[in-house]
Amino acid sequence: LFPLLFLGVGKTTLIRKVTQALKSSGIPTDGFYTEEVREGGRRTGFDVVTLSGERGPLSRVSAGSSTSRCEYRVGQYVVDLVSFEQLVLPVLRNVNHGSDAEKNICVIDEIGKMELFSQAFIQAVRQTLTGSGTVVLGTIPVPKGKPLDLVEEIRSRKDVQVFNVS
Repeated sequence: LFPLLFLGVGKTTLIRKVTQALKSSGIPTDGFYTEEVREGGRRTGFDVVTLSGERGPLSRVSAGSSTSRCEYRVGQYVVDLVSFEQLVLPVLRNVNHGSDAEKNICVIDEIGKMELFSQAFIQAVRQTLTGSGTVVLGTIPVPKGKPLDLVEEIRSRKDVQVFNVS
């Protein structure tokens, strides 16, 4: 078993289609994906959507500059770490506690800058990747700028196969 990770464009679209195919084949699948939020044709943020249908904000465009110490930002977006962790961490913990007799697919879309503000998420991803009963279908960003430690750690794992989606 090895995690599958995709990078490039169209990642979430591919993840959603593969997830639908897995579920319709009766393969146990859990996890989450991220989805753009648009208002008036303009992207205003991203939501996290669990495969069980729960949804919550991951980030939103900032209304202005803030001096808040606990504000996590990526470009124009402010990350809602509390919402993200409340949705994603229970899903990852549930996958990690599955039976070894039953192989599970865990969808993690995505492991990127916004998500990596959460130390609990980083720990949960590492635990999921080492779980013997779990195959990870995930997405990571194309390398650019400053490397993201967890992303590079995942990319260099011998049990990971990376596909470029274009």
